[in-house]
Amino acid sequence: MSERQLQPTVTGFTADGTHVLRARVYYEDTDAGGVVYHANYLRFAERGRTEYLRDIGVFQSELADAEGVYFVVRRSEIDFRLPARLDDALEIRTVIAGIKGASFLVEQTIAKAETDEYLVKVDSTIACLDRKGRPVRVPKSVKSKLDRQDGAVS
Repeated sequence: MSERQLQPTVTGFTADGTHVLRARVYYEDTDAGGVVYHANYLRFAERGRTEYLRDIGVFQSELADAEGVYFVVRRSEIDFRLPARLDDALEIRTVIAGIKGASFLVEQTIAKAETDEYLVKVDSTIACLDRKGRPVRVPKSVKSKLDRQDGAVS
């Protein structure tokens, strides 16, 4: 099966605890040459983190309503290796690399589907804030779910 025939938007966990989100590169993601615009890799990474959280039972809108806690990107480091192009099937692979008091570390790679070599690597620190924008501890309800994943480190 060619990469252009792979199903987009499929999520799940691998045996080693890595979360995988499949996505397709659309025209809106690219520049005039059909190459993914560099800032759009942050959008792919955000989708991967969001689907990871949903798949472990953490819904950000419910968390905000119930506990007044929000996740924000505090820091991201991006390593661009190779470009993605229009119509490429991608896999956004997400692993929780560590949990601290008021934040957690996320390692992500974006690769062409069913390949091992990544195109882009994104390492982010996700901070937890209250309604007033002050740092708060990662809620126990979230931490326990993050801890259950094989890739999580306390």
